[in-house]
Amino acid sequence: MSQIEFVLPGQVVKDVKSVRGVTILGPGLRQNEDQPNTICVTQPGKLYFKSPNVYWIEGNRNRYIPKKYDLVVGVIVKKSGDMLKVDIGSAEHASLSLLAFEGATKKQKPDVQVGDIVYAKLLNAHREMEPELVCVDSYYRAGTLGVLSNDGFLMNISLTLAQKLLDIQNPLLRSLGKRFCYEIAVGVNGKLWINARKTKDVLNLMKVFQITDQNAKTDLSEVNKSIL
Repeated sequence: MSQIEFVLPGQVVKDVKSVRGVTILGPGLRQNEDQPNTICVTQPGKLYFKSPNVYWIEGNRNRYIPKKYDLVVGVIVKKSGDMLKVDIGSAEHASLSLLAFEGATKKQKPDVQVGDIVYAKLLNAHREMEPELVCVDSYYRAGTLGVLSNDGFLMNISLTLAQKLLDIQNPLLRSLGKRFCYEIAVGVNGKLWINARKTKDVLNLMKVFQITDQNAKTDLSEVNKSIL
């Protein structure tokens, strides 16, 4: 991973690297349809690149800006007919249809209530329209998406930490898995759902994430000390 430069909204990044024509964009970036092999910056911060084709922005942004295909954790705040309103931490609530779950039909719909927590994918995220969520993949399978257990706990973390936890090369979650049996759902919107066999384990895990969030330089040795 390498830092390229500090960038501002509207700036165009040229000579973008891709693999088979595909470039993976993280928070703060979008494809530039006007010029091939370039991307546009949508938020101020430090531009980072990870080989071979991953780019993202790290800044001090606190509010999540929805982006198509993002995986998010949200809370159901309103139910009206077949439509749900979900708080995903953005400027406005996202919509989620009861028909956007695996196996849902007009006669048979999932039992989703206000206060439930869902792990969902953003199907649409246009500035002119409210974000739209689904709980199925392109094959209409739920996979890891859907309503999360009410036995779990929800906590807010920084967008930067969320991005790091979603990095498959980040060793933190694997290290914690050696000491705890737990389930976790991390949304790029800075919401984290976690569940474990014991409430004490959940509290210890939450403490780990809080310490890691407060100090970006926390290493695994410090994390291990915090849960002893």
